Amino acid sequence: MLRKTFLMAAFACCCHSMTAQTTLWEAYRDYWYTGVSVNQWQVEADNSGANVHDVTGQVSNDQTADWPVIAKNFNWVVAENCMKCEVIHPREGVYDFTLADQFVNKAKAAGMKVLGHCLIWHSQCAPWFHFDSEGKPVSRDVLKKRMREHIYTIVSHFRGRVDAWDVVNEAFEDDGTPRQSLFHQILGTDYIPLAFQYAHEADPAAQLYYNDFSMNKAAKVEGVCRFFRPLIEQGLPVTAIGMQGHMILEDNVDNSVIRQYEHSIETIAATGVPTFFSELDLSVLPNPYGFSGANISDKFAYRPEMDPYTKGLSKEQNAKMEQFWIDFYKMLIPHHKDILRVNFWCLNDANSWRNDFPIKGRTDYATLFDRQSRPKPVVQKLIDLVREGKK
Repeated sequence: MLRKTFLMAAFACCCHSMTAQTTLWEAYRDYWYTGVSVNQWQVEADNSGANVHDVTGQVSNDQTADWPVIAKNFNWVVAENCMKCEVIHPREGVYDFTLADQFVNKAKAAGMKVLGHCLIWHSQCAPWFHFDSEGKPVSRDVLKKRMREHIYTIVSHFRGRVDAWDVVNEAFEDDGTPRQSLFHQILGTDYIPLAFQYAHEADPAAQLYYNDFSMNKAAKVEGVCRFFRPLIEQGLPVTAIGMQGHMILEDNVDNSVIRQYEHSIETIAATGVPTFFSELDLSVLPNPYGFSGANISDKFAYRPEMDPYTKGLSKEQNAKMEQFWIDFYKMLIPHHKDILRVNFWCLNDANSWRNDFPIKGRTDYATLFDRQSRPKPVVQKLIDLVREGKK
C-alpha cells in the first residue's frame, strides 16, 4: 500500500511537471504551428547607449534575454523589419543581409522554422525602387526587371534556410479593390502573380503566401479571394492566404470580430488553399475615431483619456481580454484543418508596436506575454482548452 501511494504521488508530481512545462505551441502542435515576430534587438542587441531601442515599460535594454523565451514557446519565427526592402535592399544593386542573416542563423540553430517578411510591399519600400535617375516613374519593363532581381537575389540567398515567404503584402483596400500603390500604378495587378512566379522560380520548395490586414471585413476578404481564386485554379504557386489580425477589444461587440474571422477562414478555404494568422495582437485600449486596420501611415494625437492603463490593466479589462482569447481559440479549433499557423506579432507587451500605433506613447497589453516576457495566465487557459477538447 505504501509503495502504491508513493507511485501515485510520483505520477501526480510528474504530470504536474509536464503540465507546467507545456507551451502553447506544444499544446496545439496537432492543430497548427505557433509563431511570433522577432525584432533585431532580440537577435543582436545594441546596448551601447546610442542605439538602444525605446520600448514602453521595458525592464532591460538587453532584449536578447527574450530569445530563450521565444525559442521555448514558439516553433516558427518571422522578422519584424530586417527583411523589408528599405533594410535589406536600400539602394539599387546594394544588399545588406547582416541583420537578416543573424536572425535566420539564430532561428535555425534553435530548430525553428522561418517565415521571410516580406518581398513586395508598397510601404517600407526603398525610395529608389519605382523611379529612374531623374525621379520619374520607371517603365513596366524596368519595374518587372527590378522586382525579379530583388526577389531572386533575396530568396536565393536564403534558399534552404527560409521555409516560407510573405510574397506580396497589403495589396488591397478594405473595400476589396486593388490598392493604388506605385506597383499597381505601373504594372496594374500583374505585379502580384509576377511576384509569386519569381519567388517560386528562385526557391521551388518554399511556401509562398499573400498577407493583408482587415481581413475580418467581408468586402476585403471576398475581394482578395475573388482575385486569387482563378489564379490558384490556373496553378499560381500560392500556398496560403494570410490574415494579420490586428484586433481591438472594444470592437468585438457580441463577439462580432470573432464571427467575422470565422467567415474569413471559410471564405479563404473555398479558394482551395488554407489560411493562417500572420500578425495577431489585441489592443485593449480605447479605439480612437473608430479606427481599424494596420495602415502604418494612420496616426492620431496623444490624449490622456486614450491611455487609461499606464499603471496596469484593470481587473475588468483583463477579464475581458482573457475571455476574448478563449472565445477566439474556441472559434479556431473546429477550423484547424484550414489553418496553417497562428502567429503573434511581437513577443511581449513592452515591445509590441501597439504601444505606438495608432497613437504614440500609450501603454497597451496586446500580446500573450507581460512586460517581463512571462506568459500571462490566459496562456495556460488556452492550453487547458485544447487539452479538454482532446479528452
